[in-house]
Amino acid sequence: MGMHSRLHLIGIAVLASAAVFAQTPDTRPSFVVASIKPNTTGSVSSSSHGAKGQIVMDNQSLHRLVERAYNVKAFQVIGPDWMDSLRFDVAAKYPPDATDEDKTAMLRTLLEDRFKLVVHRESKEKQGYALVVAKGGFKLKPVEPGPGGTDTNGNGRVVTVTATRHSMAQVADYVSRRLSETVVDRTDIAGVYDYKFRYTIDDQNVDGVEATGVPTLPAALLDNLGLRLQAQKIPVEFIVVDRVERVPTEN
Repeated sequence: MGMHSRLHLIGIAVLASAAVFAQTPDTRPSFVVASIKPNTTGSVSSSSHGAKGQIVMDNQSLHRLVERAYNVKAFQVIGPDWMDSLRFDVAAKYPPDATDEDKTAMLRTLLEDRFKLVVHRESKEKQGYALVVAKGGFKLKPVEPGPGGTDTNGNGRVVTVTATRHSMAQVADYVSRRLSETVVDRTDIAGVYDYKFRYTIDDQNVDGVEATGVPTLPAALLDNLGLRLQAQKIPVEFIVVDRVERVPTEN
């Protein structure tokens, strides 16, 4: 075979390989259709609601969208300060059979595609709390598994929480978000539980008078669930933003 023929065959092989690579399907989970628009109202309130097959997130900061995409808390996302001030409205549709894990993965894909988001993970030890059973013992009785939820109502500095079918991991997550601290489940208690209690978000009310009769969240956990918070070092995973654009690409 001549040199010209060999070079011609090599060229064909390279082109064929490139074509196969270019045609490789994107296997990342994706929304069926999604829209992201900047929210310039200046409002600090935000909302998120959905029905079967769709979700609408209004006035969400870019920082909050990354939190949701990786299912982490605010302190676990490390990125530029302006991610807290830029806000967006997101509307997306997903397959009816999509799981919660599918939907968070779809949001990651959306942020990667529209904001060119690139992150890496780091694990560090952080002072936090372990949720453990108190000396008096656990106070709840298990209920049948099934769909559950959390209803939180606040009246000034007093909050009432009603939870259905919560695992201990979900209790730890709720406490973590409310206290803005790292809290992990160390109870070794299986199953799901219903509970309801009131607590104050401060030791004092707005007038500076002690809120008698209304315990703090840690005290309410002890009184109503028989659980306590034990201070200790906790390994925490952080999502570090390496790259993200301020303006999303067009819908």
